[in-house]
Amino acid sequence: MHELLTRTTARLRAVTGSPTPVLAAAASAAVTVAGLLVLTLALVVVSALDPDGGLSTGQDTALAARLWLLAHGAGLDWQAGSLALAPLVLTAAVAWGISSAARWVVAERDLGSARDVLTAAGTVAGGHLLLTVLVALLVTGPDAAVQWPRTLAGAVLLPLLAAAWGAGRESGWAGELLGRVRGPGPAVARGVLAGTWWLLALAFAVVAVALVGDVSGVAALATTLGGAGAGAVGLVGLSALLLPNAAVAVLGLAAGPGFAVGAGTLVSTAGVTLGAVPALPLLAALPDTQAVPLLAFVSQVLPAAAGLVAGTATARRLTDADGGAVTAALWGVVTGVGVGVLTGVLCLVGGGSLGDGALAEVGAPALATGLATAAQAGLAAAIAAAVTRWRG
Repeated sequence: MHELLTRTTARLRAVTGSPTPVLAAAASAAVTVAGLLVLTLALVVVSALDPDGGLSTGQDTALAARLWLLAHGAGLDWQAGSLALAPLVLTAAVAWGISSAARWVVAERDLGSARDVLTAAGTVAGGHLLLTVLVALLVTGPDAAVQWPRTLAGAVLLPLLAAAWGAGRESGWAGELLGRVRGPGPAVARGVLAGTWWLLALAFAVVAVALVGDVSGVAALATTLGGAGAGAVGLVGLSALLLPNAAVAVLGLAAGPGFAVGAGTLVSTAGVTLGAVPALPLLAALPDTQAVPLLAFVSQVLPAAAGLVAGTATARRLTDADGGAVTAALWGVVTGVGVGVLTGVLCLVGGGSLGDGALAEVGAPALATGLATAAQAGLAAAIAAAVTRWRG
Protein backbone atom coordinates (compact mmCIF):
# COMPACT_ATOMS: atom_id res chain seq x y z
CA MET A 1 0.00 0.00 0.00
CA HIS A 2 2.89 2.35 0.79
CA GLU A 3 4.36 1.91 -2.72
CA LEU A 4 0.98 2.52 -4.34
CA LEU A 5 0.49 5.70 -2.34
CA THR A 6 4.02 6.84 -3.21
CA ARG A 7 3.47 6.30 -6.93
CA THR A 8 0.08 7.99 -6.84
CA THR A 9 1.34 11.02 -4.95
CA ALA A 10 4.31 11.24 -7.32
CA ARG A 11 1.88 11.57 -10.20
CA LEU A 12 -0.06 14.17 -8.24
CA ARG A 13 3.10 16.25 -7.91
CA ALA A 14 3.24 16.44 -11.69
CA VAL A 15 -0.09 18.28 -11.70
CA THR A 16 1.04 21.85 -11.19
CA GLY A 17 -1.21 24.75 -10.45
CA SER A 18 -4.03 22.66 -9.00
CA PRO A 19 -5.98 24.39 -6.23
CA THR A 20 -5.47 22.97 -2.75
CA PRO A 21 -8.99 21.45 -2.50
CA VAL A 22 -8.48 19.64 -5.82
CA LEU A 23 -5.13 18.28 -4.69
CA ALA A 24 -6.60 17.21 -1.36
CA ALA A 25 -9.50 15.44 -3.06
CA ALA A 26 -7.07 13.61 -5.37
CA ALA A 27 -4.90 12.54 -2.43
CA SER A 28 -7.97 11.30 -0.59
CA ALA A 29 -9.07 9.29 -3.62
CA ALA A 30 -5.60 7.76 -3.86
CA VAL A 31 -5.98 6.29 -0.38
CA THR A 32 -9.26 4.55 -1.25
CA VAL A 33 -8.03 3.30 -4.63
CA ALA A 34 -4.75 1.98 -3.20
CA GLY A 35 -6.48 0.30 -0.28
CA LEU A 36 -9.05 -1.46 -2.44
CA LEU A 37 -6.39 -2.56 -4.93
CA VAL A 38 -4.20 -4.06 -2.21
CA LEU A 39 -7.12 -5.93 -0.62
CA THR A 40 -8.36 -7.20 -3.99
CA LEU A 41 -4.88 -8.35 -5.00
CA ALA A 42 -4.45 -10.21 -1.71
CA LEU A 43 -7.78 -11.99 -2.15
CA VAL A 44 -6.98 -12.86 -5.77
CA VAL A 45 -3.71 -14.45 -4.65
CA VAL A 46 -5.52 -16.49 -1.99
CA SER A 47 -8.12 -17.61 -4.55
CA ALA A 48 -5.34 -18.65 -6.93
CA LEU A 49 -4.11 -21.13 -4.32
CA ASP A 50 -7.45 -22.96 -4.42
CA PRO A 51 -7.31 -25.87 -6.90
CA ASP A 52 -11.06 -25.52 -7.43
CA GLY A 53 -10.62 -21.98 -8.69
CA GLY A 54 -11.82 -20.09 -5.62
CA LEU A 55 -13.73 -16.87 -6.04
CA SER A 56 -13.91 -14.96 -9.27
CA THR A 57 -12.15 -11.63 -9.64
CA GLY A 58 -15.48 -9.84 -9.33
CA GLN A 59 -16.30 -11.70 -6.11
CA ASP A 60 -12.83 -10.91 -4.74
CA THR A 61 -13.38 -7.24 -5.54
CA ALA A 62 -16.77 -7.24 -3.79
CA LEU A 63 -15.29 -8.97 -0.75
CA ALA A 64 -12.42 -6.47 -0.65
CA ALA A 65 -14.92 -3.61 -0.73
CA ARG A 66 -16.86 -5.12 2.16
CA LEU A 67 -13.67 -5.59 4.19
CA TRP A 68 -12.89 -1.94 3.47
CA LEU A 69 -16.28 -0.93 4.85
CA LEU A 70 -15.87 -3.11 7.93
CA ALA A 71 -12.56 -1.37 8.61
CA HIS A 72 -14.54 1.87 8.91
CA GLY A 73 -16.81 0.34 11.55
CA ALA A 74 -19.62 -0.48 9.13
CA GLY A 75 -22.16 -3.21 9.67
CA LEU A 76 -23.43 -5.67 7.06
CA ASP A 77 -26.60 -7.75 7.14
CA TRP A 78 -25.92 -11.20 5.68
CA GLN A 79 -28.08 -14.27 5.43
CA ALA A 80 -26.30 -15.55 8.54
CA GLY A 81 -27.08 -12.37 10.44
CA SER A 82 -25.36 -9.10 11.27
CA LEU A 83 -21.61 -8.76 10.65
CA ALA A 84 -20.21 -5.78 12.51
CA LEU A 85 -16.61 -6.36 13.58
CA ALA A 86 -13.91 -3.97 12.43
CA PRO A 87 -10.57 -5.66 11.61
CA LEU A 88 -8.41 -3.18 13.49
CA VAL A 89 -5.31 -3.79 11.37
CA LEU A 90 -7.22 -2.47 8.36
CA THR A 91 -8.70 0.34 10.43
CA ALA A 92 -5.21 1.45 11.46
CA ALA A 93 -4.01 1.20 7.85
CA VAL A 94 -6.90 3.37 6.64
CA ALA A 95 -6.23 5.96 9.35
CA TRP A 96 -2.53 6.03 8.44
CA GLY A 97 -3.34 6.49 4.76
CA ILE A 98 -5.73 9.38 5.38
CA SER A 99 -3.32 11.03 7.80
CA SER A 100 -0.47 10.67 5.29
CA ALA A 101 -2.61 12.16 2.53
CA ALA A 102 -3.44 15.20 4.66
CA ARG A 103 0.20 15.63 5.66
CA TRP A 104 1.32 15.41 2.04
CA VAL A 105 -1.13 18.11 0.93
CA VAL A 106 -0.02 20.45 3.72
CA ALA A 107 3.66 19.85 2.93
CA GLU A 108 3.20 20.11 -0.86
CA ARG A 109 1.39 23.44 -0.61
CA ASP A 110 3.41 24.61 2.41
CA LEU A 111 0.20 25.53 4.21
CA GLY A 112 0.56 27.50 7.42
CA SER A 113 -2.62 29.41 8.13
CA ALA A 114 -5.36 27.75 10.16
CA ARG A 115 -7.89 28.31 7.38
CA ASP A 116 -5.77 26.60 4.72
CA VAL A 117 -4.90 23.69 6.99
CA LEU A 118 -8.54 23.17 7.95
CA THR A 119 -9.56 23.37 4.28
CA ALA A 120 -7.04 20.69 3.33
CA ALA A 121 -8.01 18.39 6.22
CA GLY A 122 -11.72 18.90 5.60
CA THR A 123 -11.39 18.17 1.89
CA VAL A 124 -9.40 14.98 2.51
CA ALA A 125 -11.95 13.82 5.09
CA GLY A 126 -14.93 14.83 2.96
CA GLY A 127 -13.56 13.15 -0.14
CA HIS A 128 -12.96 9.94 1.79
CA LEU A 129 -16.50 10.08 3.19
CA LEU A 130 -18.02 10.41 -0.28
CA LEU A 131 -15.96 7.54 -1.67
CA THR A 132 -16.83 5.32 1.29
CA VAL A 133 -20.52 6.00 0.75
CA LEU A 134 -20.07 5.21 -2.96
CA VAL A 135 -18.39 1.90 -2.12
CA ALA A 136 -21.23 1.09 0.27
CA LEU A 137 -23.80 1.78 -2.42
CA LEU A 138 -21.97 -0.40 -4.94
CA VAL A 139 -21.66 -3.45 -2.66
CA THR A 140 -25.23 -3.33 -1.38
CA GLY A 141 -27.15 -6.20 -2.91
CA PRO A 142 -29.55 -9.06 -2.19
CA ASP A 143 -26.84 -11.03 -0.34
CA ALA A 144 -25.56 -8.16 1.81
CA ALA A 145 -27.20 -4.96 3.00
CA VAL A 146 -25.24 -2.10 4.55
CA GLN A 147 -26.21 -0.88 8.01
CA TRP A 148 -26.18 2.81 7.20
CA PRO A 149 -26.09 4.38 10.70
CA ARG A 150 -22.90 2.49 11.66
CA THR A 151 -21.39 2.95 8.21
CA LEU A 152 -21.96 6.71 8.11
CA ALA A 153 -20.71 7.19 11.67
CA GLY A 154 -17.43 5.41 10.88
CA ALA A 155 -17.08 7.07 7.48
CA VAL A 156 -17.32 10.48 9.16
CA LEU A 157 -15.31 10.00 12.36
CA LEU A 158 -12.35 7.97 11.07
CA PRO A 159 -11.28 10.24 8.18
CA LEU A 160 -12.08 13.39 10.14
CA LEU A 161 -9.86 12.45 13.09
CA ALA A 162 -7.07 11.04 10.90
CA ALA A 163 -7.01 14.00 8.50
CA ALA A 164 -7.10 16.54 11.33
CA TRP A 165 -4.22 14.81 13.07
CA GLY A 166 -2.12 14.52 9.91
CA ALA A 167 -2.68 18.10 8.78
CA GLY A 168 -2.23 19.50 12.28
CA ARG A 169 0.98 17.59 12.83
CA GLU A 170 2.55 18.53 9.49
CA SER A 171 1.63 22.21 9.81
CA GLY A 172 2.75 22.43 13.42
CA TRP A 173 -0.69 23.52 14.59
CA ALA A 174 -1.15 20.45 16.77
CA GLY A 175 1.98 21.19 18.76
CA GLU A 176 1.20 24.88 18.90
CA LEU A 177 -2.31 24.31 20.22
CA LEU A 178 -0.97 21.88 22.80
CA GLY A 179 1.65 24.44 23.81
CA ARG A 180 -1.03 27.07 24.42
CA VAL A 181 -2.74 24.90 27.00
CA ARG A 182 -1.66 25.99 30.46
CA GLY A 183 -1.53 23.90 33.59
CA PRO A 184 -1.22 20.13 33.88
CA GLY A 185 -3.42 19.37 30.85
CA PRO A 186 -0.59 18.46 28.45
CA ALA A 187 1.10 16.35 31.13
CA VAL A 188 -2.12 14.45 31.80
CA ALA A 189 -2.71 13.91 28.06
CA ARG A 190 0.78 12.49 27.57
CA GLY A 191 0.35 10.29 30.61
CA VAL A 192 -2.95 8.91 29.33
CA LEU A 193 -1.40 8.08 25.95
CA ALA A 194 1.66 6.48 27.55
CA GLY A 195 -0.45 4.35 29.87
CA THR A 196 -2.78 3.24 27.08
CA TRP A 197 0.10 2.32 24.77
CA TRP A 198 1.69 0.21 27.50
CA LEU A 199 -1.63 -1.43 28.30
CA LEU A 200 -2.08 -2.43 24.65
CA ALA A 201 1.50 -3.65 24.38
CA LEU A 202 1.07 -5.89 27.42
CA ALA A 203 -2.24 -7.17 26.03
CA PHE A 204 -0.49 -8.12 22.78
CA ALA A 205 2.10 -9.96 24.86
CA VAL A 206 -0.64 -11.95 26.59
CA VAL A 207 -2.13 -12.94 23.21
CA ALA A 208 1.32 -13.96 21.94
CA VAL A 209 1.99 -16.13 24.99
CA ALA A 210 -1.42 -17.79 24.66
CA LEU A 211 -0.83 -18.57 20.98
CA VAL A 212 2.68 -19.90 21.58
CA GLY A 213 1.30 -22.07 24.37
CA ASP A 214 -0.97 -23.89 21.89
CA VAL A 215 1.01 -24.00 18.66
CA SER A 216 -0.52 -27.34 17.70
CA GLY A 217 -4.01 -25.86 18.04
CA VAL A 218 -3.06 -22.92 15.84
CA ALA A 219 -1.71 -25.26 13.16
CA ALA A 220 -4.77 -27.49 13.32
CA LEU A 221 -7.18 -24.58 12.90
CA ALA A 222 -5.07 -23.08 10.11
CA THR A 223 -5.48 -26.25 8.06
CA THR A 224 -9.16 -26.80 8.84
CA LEU A 225 -10.34 -25.64 5.40
CA GLY A 226 -9.37 -27.43 2.23
CA GLY A 227 -8.26 -25.96 -1.05
CA ALA A 228 -4.54 -26.74 -0.77
CA GLY A 229 -2.93 -23.69 0.78
CA ALA A 230 -5.87 -21.37 0.16
CA GLY A 231 -7.72 -22.29 3.33
CA ALA A 232 -4.65 -21.98 5.54
CA VAL A 233 -3.53 -18.68 4.01
CA GLY A 234 -7.02 -17.23 4.23
CA LEU A 235 -7.49 -18.22 7.87
CA VAL A 236 -4.05 -16.99 8.90
CA GLY A 237 -4.59 -13.72 7.04
CA LEU A 238 -7.96 -13.15 8.71
CA SER A 239 -6.45 -13.94 12.10
CA ALA A 240 -3.70 -11.40 11.47
CA LEU A 241 -6.28 -8.74 10.65
CA LEU A 242 -8.09 -9.48 13.92
CA LEU A 243 -4.99 -9.71 16.12
CA PRO A 244 -5.51 -6.22 17.64
CA ASN A 245 -9.14 -7.16 18.32
CA ALA A 246 -7.86 -10.09 20.38
CA ALA A 247 -5.55 -7.76 22.31
CA VAL A 248 -8.48 -5.45 23.02
CA ALA A 249 -10.50 -8.43 24.26
CA VAL A 250 -7.66 -9.21 26.67
CA LEU A 251 -8.23 -5.76 28.19
CA GLY A 252 -11.63 -7.03 29.36
CA LEU A 253 -10.01 -10.11 30.85
CA ALA A 254 -7.36 -8.02 32.59
CA ALA A 255 -9.85 -5.55 34.02
CA GLY A 256 -12.16 -8.25 35.35
CA PRO A 257 -15.35 -8.42 33.25
CA GLY A 258 -13.77 -10.81 30.77
CA PHE A 259 -14.67 -11.18 27.10
CA ALA A 260 -17.09 -13.19 25.00
CA VAL A 261 -16.78 -14.99 21.69
CA GLY A 262 -20.46 -15.50 21.12
CA ALA A 263 -23.13 -16.47 23.60
CA GLY A 264 -21.50 -19.80 24.45
CA THR A 265 -17.93 -18.70 25.19
CA LEU A 266 -17.01 -16.40 28.07
CA VAL A 267 -13.50 -16.07 29.48
CA SER A 268 -12.88 -14.29 32.78
CA THR A 269 -11.11 -14.89 36.07
CA ALA A 270 -14.49 -15.82 37.58
CA GLY A 271 -14.79 -18.80 35.27
CA VAL A 272 -14.52 -20.10 31.71
CA THR A 273 -17.44 -21.19 29.56
CA LEU A 274 -16.55 -22.81 26.26
CA GLY A 275 -18.88 -23.11 23.30
CA ALA A 276 -18.66 -23.44 19.54
CA VAL A 277 -16.44 -20.80 17.94
CA PRO A 278 -15.31 -20.08 14.34
CA ALA A 279 -12.35 -22.13 13.11
CA LEU A 280 -9.78 -19.32 13.24
CA PRO A 281 -6.14 -19.96 14.25
CA LEU A 282 -6.33 -16.87 16.46
CA LEU A 283 -9.00 -18.54 18.60
CA ALA A 284 -6.55 -21.29 19.54
CA ALA A 285 -5.48 -18.81 22.22
CA LEU A 286 -8.74 -19.56 24.07
CA PRO A 287 -8.50 -21.92 27.06
CA ASP A 288 -8.82 -25.61 26.25
CA THR A 289 -10.71 -26.46 29.44
CA GLN A 290 -13.23 -24.90 31.77
CA ALA A 291 -10.45 -24.16 34.28
CA VAL A 292 -9.27 -20.55 34.46
CA PRO A 293 -5.71 -20.51 33.07
CA LEU A 294 -2.82 -19.05 35.03
CA LEU A 295 -2.26 -16.49 32.27
CA ALA A 296 -5.70 -15.01 32.99
CA PHE A 297 -4.73 -14.35 36.60
CA VAL A 298 -1.37 -12.91 35.56
CA SER A 299 -3.11 -10.51 33.17
CA GLN A 300 -4.82 -8.87 36.15
CA VAL A 301 -1.71 -6.75 36.69
CA LEU A 302 -2.12 -4.99 33.32
CA PRO A 303 -4.36 -2.09 34.43
CA ALA A 304 -2.18 -1.40 37.46
CA ALA A 305 0.99 -1.55 35.35
CA ALA A 306 -0.53 0.86 32.85
CA GLY A 307 -1.51 3.15 35.72
CA LEU A 308 2.06 3.15 37.06
CA VAL A 309 3.38 4.13 33.63
CA ALA A 310 0.70 6.78 33.17
CA GLY A 311 1.20 8.30 36.61
CA THR A 312 4.98 8.41 36.25
CA ALA A 313 4.76 9.99 32.80
CA THR A 314 2.34 12.63 34.08
CA ALA A 315 4.39 13.52 37.17
CA ARG A 316 7.59 13.92 35.16
CA ARG A 317 5.96 16.59 33.01
CA LEU A 318 4.38 18.58 35.83
CA THR A 319 6.04 21.89 36.62
CA ASP A 320 6.67 23.54 39.98
CA ALA A 321 3.58 25.66 39.45
CA ASP A 322 1.43 22.53 39.31
CA GLY A 323 1.89 21.72 43.00
CA GLY A 324 3.55 19.01 45.04
CA ALA A 325 3.10 15.30 45.62
CA VAL A 326 -0.52 15.51 46.81
CA THR A 327 -1.58 17.50 43.75
CA ALA A 328 0.36 15.11 41.53
CA ALA A 329 -1.55 12.20 43.07
CA LEU A 330 -4.84 13.88 42.21
CA TRP A 331 -3.75 14.43 38.63
CA GLY A 332 -2.60 10.81 38.62
CA VAL A 333 -6.16 9.76 39.37
CA VAL A 334 -7.37 11.87 36.43
CA THR A 335 -4.75 10.25 34.22
CA GLY A 336 -5.80 6.76 35.26
CA VAL A 337 -9.43 7.58 34.56
CA GLY A 338 -8.35 8.80 31.12
CA VAL A 339 -6.69 5.44 30.50
CA GLY A 340 -9.97 3.79 31.47
CA VAL A 341 -11.93 5.98 29.07
CA LEU A 342 -9.64 5.15 26.16
CA THR A 343 -9.81 1.47 27.10
CA GLY A 344 -13.60 1.60 26.95
CA VAL A 345 -13.44 3.27 23.54
CA LEU A 346 -11.06 0.59 22.27
CA CYS A 347 -13.39 -2.15 23.50
CA LEU A 348 -16.31 -0.43 21.79
CA VAL A 349 -14.41 -0.21 18.50
CA GLY A 350 -12.76 -3.63 18.72
CA GLY A 351 -15.89 -5.61 19.57
CA GLY A 352 -18.98 -6.37 17.55
CA SER A 353 -20.89 -9.30 16.15
CA LEU A 354 -20.22 -12.16 13.75
CA GLY A 355 -23.83 -13.02 13.08
CA ASP A 356 -27.08 -13.50 14.95
CA GLY A 357 -27.77 -15.87 17.78
CA ALA A 358 -24.67 -17.60 19.15
CA LEU A 359 -22.17 -15.09 17.71
CA ALA A 360 -24.14 -11.90 18.24
CA GLU A 361 -21.65 -10.62 20.83
CA VAL A 362 -17.87 -10.70 20.40
CA GLY A 363 -15.33 -8.85 22.53
CA ALA A 364 -15.15 -7.24 25.96
CA PRO A 365 -17.99 -5.11 27.40
CA ALA A 366 -16.92 -1.51 26.80
CA LEU A 367 -18.55 0.20 29.79
CA ALA A 368 -17.66 -2.40 32.42
CA THR A 369 -14.09 -2.74 31.13
CA GLY A 370 -13.58 1.02 31.00
CA LEU A 371 -14.88 1.55 34.54
CA ALA A 372 -12.84 -1.31 36.00
CA THR A 373 -9.68 -0.14 34.23
CA ALA A 374 -10.23 3.45 35.34
CA ALA A 375 -10.52 2.38 38.99
CA GLN A 376 -7.42 0.19 38.95
CA ALA A 377 -5.26 2.43 36.77
CA GLY A 378 -6.39 5.53 38.67
CA LEU A 379 -5.22 4.16 42.01
CA ALA A 380 -1.88 2.98 40.61
CA ALA A 381 -1.35 6.25 38.74
CA ALA A 382 -2.02 8.29 41.88
CA ILE A 383 0.63 6.36 43.81
CA ALA A 384 3.16 6.53 40.96
CA ALA A 385 2.59 10.24 40.38
CA ALA A 386 2.92 11.10 44.08
CA VAL A 387 6.12 9.08 44.51
CA THR A 388 7.65 10.44 41.31
CA ARG A 389 6.81 14.02 42.27
CA TRP A 390 8.09 13.56 45.80
CA ARG A 391 11.39 12.05 44.62
CA GLY A 392 11.78 14.73 41.94
